[in-house]
Amino acid sequence: MQYDTVVKLLNRFHGARVLVLGDVMLDRFIYGAVERISPEAPIPVLSVERTLDMAGGAANVARNIAALGAQCELLGVVGEDSAAEQLCKQLAQSPAIRVHFVTDPARPTSLKTRYVAEGQQVMRADWERKDEISREVGCSLLRQFAAAIHEVDIVVLSDYAKGVLSDSVLQEAIRIAQQNRKPVIVDPKSKSFSKYAGATVLTPNRLELQGACEMECLNDEQVTRGARWVLDRGICSTLVVTRGKDGMSVIGSDGVAHIPTEARQVYDVSGAGDTVIATLATGLASGGDIAEAASLANLAAGIAVGKRGTATVTPGEIMASMPPFGRHADPLKIYSIDNVLPLVREWRDRGLKVAFTNGCFDLLHPGHISLLDQARRTADRLVVGLNADLSVRRLKGPSRPVQGEVARATVLAAVKSVDAVVIFADDTPLELIEALRPDVLVKGADYTVETVVGADETMQHGGRVVLAQIVDGFSTTDTVARVGLKSSA
Repeated sequence: MQYDTVVKLLNRFHGARVLVLGDVMLDRFIYGAVERISPEAPIPVLSVERTLDMAGGAANVARNIAALGAQCELLGVVGEDSAAEQLCKQLAQSPAIRVHFVTDPARPTSLKTRYVAEGQQVMRADWERKDEISREVGCSLLRQFAAAIHEVDIVVLSDYAKGVLSDSVLQEAIRIAQQNRKPVIVDPKSKSFSKYAGATVLTPNRLELQGACEMECLNDEQVTRGARWVLDRGICSTLVVTRGKDGMSVIGSDGVAHIPTEARQVYDVSGAGDTVIATLATGLASGGDIAEAASLANLAAGIAVGKRGTATVTPGEIMASMPPFGRHADPLKIYSIDNVLPLVREWRDRGLKVAFTNGCFDLLHPGHISLLDQARRTADRLVVGLNADLSVRRLKGPSRPVQGEVARATVLAAVKSVDAVVIFADDTPLELIEALRPDVLVKGADYTVETVVGADETMQHGGRVVLAQIVDGFSTTDTVARVGLKSSA
């Protein structure tokens, strides 16, 4: 897949709208150390150090969609419990996700607790029910589905076999989607794929396909044969089969494509399937064809398994992972945090000083250019940290940014004074600053040294903080407001 095609498609992620219906859950990670075996039974004793809660299941699909820069409508069922409260709290961190939960007091919110020691899971405990939701709850869910479908480009049905996607809910949701001419992507868990009849795309993993067709699916030929078995029964139009280290296969009426995966360090496969279906759906909703969307999904999955926990992936990370973006000769100067660090080390080995500044840079204006020029004059090289779309939405509201992160990064990289652009997903660049250890940290003079994020860390390692002169009369927020007034006049 050519990088210019990637840029064009990723730039359109910003306008995509996806509806997700399925089994939502809370993923809880309890981290600690194991130093002894219990005297009560031959089991390890975990000394708990910290706990991390994350949205899981269909909620993690929504979280991935939001991280990709798209808007998401999320529908699911929760109980009246603390897990539901914590799940809603996690999702509230993303203004790109609109939650439509039906509360069922008779069911607990699905909660999966993983106990982790030295990067390895030692146990998992699940609190959940797997029986089908009641007819009343199903009808309430479908009413919300029918109301939300007019706002989206594509539908994702995320089945974790926890009872929300019953046969009746599935078939009615697919019927409503077909009636409204919305493509439907299903992440299947049922052994019988016939319950998903009418879907546009199914995304089984290799073992799920093998269970459905009752054939071995170990190599390209066998996977293709198994997929054809499903297609011949008219269940869907296309299958995208995820195959772990063997990559991904796309099988449809118009042909077969086997997409190899890139060799990466695998830390955690939790939620990798959610990343795949989220990227696939966002790619299709953005106007990409199935081959393009699947190629991006394959790249995203490779990035996700290199992170710990139920991780998300951003357009900037996908962009930075592709040739020529991953090489120092990158003409667009766009990097991930992982591949910018060797570049910075190389600069320092040559005796060069490195400056850093950051911002949203939504609509680049003369004030921004002045800041960048002033920052570049303080050192030999300038790295610019750019807030990802999800971060901008949290900071400035759901109507921002005006341009997606890939577009903003591309414009920034074209500025002569900028030597590298790194997109970061956090609300502040502190983690990036700590990793880069810049010689000079630059912000506008509307800050004080005490209020500049990373100032203390920079000065502790011998760096300095510079406050750049502000050019009056330029503001992205004011520009957006003026454009809005003119368009409504």
